[in-house]
Amino acid sequence: MDLRTLGNSGTIVSAFALGTMTFGAEADEPTSHAILDRYVDAGGTLIDTADVYSAGTSESIIGRWLARNHGARDRLVVATKARFPMGEGSNDLGLSRTHLRKALDDSLRRLGVDHIDLYQMHAWDYITPLEETLRFLDDAVSAGKIGYYGFSNYLGWQLTKAVAVADAYGFVAPVTLQPQYSLLVRGIEHEIVPAALDSGIGLLPWSPLAGGWLSGKYRRDEAPTGATRLGENPKRGMEAFDARNADPHTWDVIDAVQAVAEETGASMSQVALAWLVDRPAVSSVILGARTIEQLDDNLAAADLQLTDEQRSRLDEASTPRAEVYPYGPQAVAQRHRKREGGR
Repeated sequence: MDLRTLGNSGTIVSAFALGTMTFGAEADEPTSHAILDRYVDAGGTLIDTADVYSAGTSESIIGRWLARNHGARDRLVVATKARFPMGEGSNDLGLSRTHLRKALDDSLRRLGVDHIDLYQMHAWDYITPLEETLRFLDDAVSAGKIGYYGFSNYLGWQLTKAVAVADAYGFVAPVTLQPQYSLLVRGIEHEIVPAALDSGIGLLPWSPLAGGWLSGKYRRDEAPTGATRLGENPKRGMEAFDARNADPHTWDVIDAVQAVAEETGASMSQVALAWLVDRPAVSSVILGARTIEQLDDNLAAADLQLTDEQRSRLDEASTPRAEVYPYGPQAVAQRHRKREGGR
C-alpha cells in the first residue's frame, strides 16, 4: 500500500485508512478485531474512529485490540474525534475547553493509550470561540496528549479561518480535514479542496463509495433489499434513496464506473476508490467495512491503476454541478485556465 504524509506533517500514513464506525454496531467485536488484523496485515497504518461511534464502543473495541497486539501501537496512527453529545449535561458536547478536556481523557481511557496521534473536531461549533478550541488543542499537543489535530465536516471558510487564527496566535497548525468525498459527492471541489491545498491540509475522505451506491449494490428504480444498509433497514434512508435514484446524474456516474470496472476486471468499488485516492490534497481514503470480504475488495484498489482516459471519463461523468452563482460555468472556466497557467 502506498504511503503518504499526513497533510503538512512529517508523519507517514497509508493511502487507505480504516474507518471504524461499524465497530460495535454493524460489526461485533470478534469481526471488528478480524477486520483490524486484516487491515494491518495488508500494510494499513491509519485507524480512524470517534467517541460518538456506538457511544464509545468503537474506541473500546480498538483499545482491547491494541492491548492484545502490543507491538501494533508503535506502527499505527490512531485518530479519533470529539464534538457530539456523549452525555446529557449542558457541557457534554461542543468544542469548549470544558467538554474537550473530558472528551479527550475519556477517549484516551477507552483506547488504552497515552496519546492520540490525530485528534479531530467532528464538526464546527457556532457557540464556542474558535480561539478557545484552538488554544485547548495547542495545549494538548504541548502536554503530549495528542500529536496533531484536524477537523471534520468543516466548510471552506471555516477551515481557512481556523488556519489563520492558529497562525495569528502562534498555535500549532491543523494538518487534516475529513470531508465527505466521492464520485457522487464532489461539491467540496468548489471551495474546500482549494482551501486545503492553499494551507497544505490533507484530506481524509469519508463515505468514498457514497453509502454503497458506487459499489453497484443498488439498481435503478428498485428499492434496496438484502444485505445492504438500506436493505436491512429501509425505513432509515428511503427518502435519500428516492432522491438519489431519481437524479439522472447518479446513474450517469454509476454507468461510467461500471464501464471502467468491466474494462479493468476490477470491482466498481475498486474503481471508485482508485479514482479518489489520487485526487488533489488527499492524504488517505477512509474505508468503512462491515465484513472481511468488503475490506478485502476495497483494499485491492491499492493495486488498480486507471489510465488517463479512464480517469477523464470518470471526471466528466461525475463533474459537480454548479448552477448557483458563483459556482457556475465561469468558475469552471477559471479552474481550467489556472491549470493551463493562464488567468
